[in-house]
Amino acid sequence: MVPGRVSQAPLVVVSNRLPFILARGLDGRLERRQSAGGLVTAVAPVVIECKGTWVGWPGTYEMRPGEAIPESDAGDQAPTAGLKSSQVVAVNVAKDKFDAYYNGCCNGTFWPLFHSMPDRAVFKADTWNAYCEVNEEFAQNTLAALRATVAKLDAEGRVNVAPIVWVHDYQLLVAAASIRKAAEEEGLRFRLGFFLHIPFPSWDIMRLFPWDDQILQGMLACDVVGFHIEDYCLNFIDCCCRRLGCRVDRNQMMVELAGRTVHVKALPIGIPFERFVELAESAPKVLKTTEEKTILGVDRLDYTKGLVNRILAFELLLEKHPEHIEKVTLLQISVPSRTDVREYRQLKEEMDQLIGRVNGRFSRANWSPIRYIYGCVSQNQLAAFYRDSAVALVTPLRDGMNLVAKEYVACQIREPGVLILSPFAGAGGSMHEALVVNPYELDQVAETIHRALSMPLDERELRMTQLRRRERKNDVSRWLESFLDAMDGVNDETSLVGNLARLTLDDFGQYLDLDAACKLSLILDYDGTLAHLAAHPDLAIMPTETRRVLERLANLSDVNVVVISGRSLGNLSRMVGIEGITYAGSHGLEILHPDGTKFVHPVPLEYEEKLRELLRALQDEVCRDGAWVENKGVLLTFHYRETPVTAREAIVKRAGQIFKQAGFEPHAAHMAIEAKPPVKWDQGRASIYILRTMYGVDWTERVRVIYAGNEDAMQALQGIACTFRVDSSPAVRTAANFRLADPDAVLIMLKWVEKQMNKRSPRLARSPRLGRSPTQCIHAQMSFEDEDEEIRKSAHGLRAIVQTAVREPLVNKAM
Repeated sequence: MVPGRVSQAPLVVVSNRLPFILARGLDGRLERRQSAGGLVTAVAPVVIECKGTWVGWPGTYEMRPGEAIPESDAGDQAPTAGLKSSQVVAVNVAKDKFDAYYNGCCNGTFWPLFHSMPDRAVFKADTWNAYCEVNEEFAQNTLAALRATVAKLDAEGRVNVAPIVWVHDYQLLVAAASIRKAAEEEGLRFRLGFFLHIPFPSWDIMRLFPWDDQILQGMLACDVVGFHIEDYCLNFIDCCCRRLGCRVDRNQMMVELAGRTVHVKALPIGIPFERFVELAESAPKVLKTTEEKTILGVDRLDYTKGLVNRILAFELLLEKHPEHIEKVTLLQISVPSRTDVREYRQLKEEMDQLIGRVNGRFSRANWSPIRYIYGCVSQNQLAAFYRDSAVALVTPLRDGMNLVAKEYVACQIREPGVLILSPFAGAGGSMHEALVVNPYELDQVAETIHRALSMPLDERELRMTQLRRRERKNDVSRWLESFLDAMDGVNDETSLVGNLARLTLDDFGQYLDLDAACKLSLILDYDGTLAHLAAHPDLAIMPTETRRVLERLANLSDVNVVVISGRSLGNLSRMVGIEGITYAGSHGLEILHPDGTKFVHPVPLEYEEKLRELLRALQDEVCRDGAWVENKGVLLTFHYRETPVTAREAIVKRAGQIFKQAGFEPHAAHMAIEAKPPVKWDQGRASIYILRTMYGVDWTERVRVIYAGNEDAMQALQGIACTFRVDSSPAVRTAANFRLADPDAVLIMLKWVEKQMNKRSPRLARSPRLGRSPTQCIHAQMSFEDEDEEIRKSAHGLRAIVQTAVREPLVNKAM
């Protein structure tokens, strides 16, 4: 069934493989070859009907640049028969890179890790880098398809229709981040979904992956993230909360990142039920017509499938219940998988030896206990095996869903058999009428097989009837509809109906614990933290309400407020204009305390001339198309926020080259590149210096610290402060404890702090805190006389600045 609404929203499907395999025929031309699978069966007809696109690897390295994808043959009966070559985008990747991506990272790392077998996972930076590069290739091809789709919709006058981009599985975990970033910059309308076809591990497993934050952020770039079962959803949400510091709602299964709410959905995949029924009805008999019963196992030859445990349990059955000898046969079909990987070759050898031992031990003249097929069987043969087997043994050690269990049930059209199912497969959570057994408990598995073989007909009929009714209802079309229903909650602006509740004061109770016996130091960045980012630094004005809260906090006896920024000290003090707080400009190279005491970090004399040369070079070559240079005296910042997206890459690349040619390491900031002095000093070092000089060397015993802002300080303050990264980018990596989307969220945090501090003893208003400033002035002469003069003016004129600031009644809105 294809929902009618699908035609209103073209579907761009992105998967590791195309829905068919491309190979060269004897004449050297490319031809399509059918690729089986539930995903293809369900989704390909929808892509065809809605005139969508399928993006994927073609299955060959032999495609020549620009070579056309062939159309389907006239007699093609596959689900992809109507998929035109214009609806297919082939992602061509070099063989070495694809091998590192697919065998190295996907199968060598993610497959065992996500199946909770970390001892088998290999963590290598080079395979991870290849994975990211290939994901970027997929993203760029997807963006090209999205652009073409949007252009076609516009040409048809369907300007309110947003295409759905649907990314699939563990091979493409980070592609969505690039897709969203570029699509939003270009103003493309779209909706973005992701579905994982394997399990998602718990936090204690996921955290083993060195780049786990990038994986989570890549998935959170989507509007809807789907998993097979609720357990995987909750694992994902827990990882987002604990690793990324995201706000989450476990009841409604929502995650907030950078101000966006992402819906996490349990969408259990089904099978084309009626198709398997038809196959079972038409398939000829392939099993013996005697009274001998068959126990069936169908699996890829993979260590997650529990094949060794299964054979050992069957051996135990014959030991404990010899009455089944010559009456029961285990038919194990093992489909070859990853035969070039050492672990899989070892598994095949182990299976061959084990089956040989069991057969040698129990075989009779006209009977062997195990029939073993190592290879592929046709769909008709498989349906016949399903239909005529007395028991299906589906006992993986870990599995995302396992569709074999569902296929077996669909084919039970005659005298019903019994399904034995592992609880560690996703299907184990819903197929309650199966005999659920732990594959690690070999005695229990053996006894459960005995029970299944001995089960009376009426019980078998009852169990199978219930199973068939559920699987017929929840088939693969129902899964597709469920996904589309979830995507219907995404409007054209890529936000969801029913977002996570707005951030409130109460949310911070779970983040912060302010000890009543301790003082509090608030260290806050300015741009992007206290004030919203603006096109020009002079336009980044701190909201009046934020100023009021900071003024009230600055007047509390046990609170110290520090504002730290990359701005020059004079500019920072003018923009903030609050008495009684500490200012740290130029990322902490210049520090001014309330009593006029200042610290200036020494800078090499030759740095000034190099900075001037850099300034001139940047102005001559790259200050165009909205890009400009801000000279802060000690620092220099190249801004490209207003540069058009199409010109940005070239300008930024050239600017980086100029920085390096001038002898500077370019430091990335938000839509900017900074030149910093060659000294080991940043906001983190400056923050610790301020705390030590303000409170003494033992300050950690008496002071609680909250830092919000720049990433430089996160590592330095890790473990000794509660840190908040304030950033609207969903892809930023951080060592912070928590994330806040913007200055509005910071204001709520400040209000919560004020509320908690006011619960203590009555407020004590006071003059600027000379007693908490250093008792000795600290001076370190820099080589910038003009800037030093600005610092002196700032120190003596701060009170005048504050007096001329806009004054309004102070109303405590946080209470």
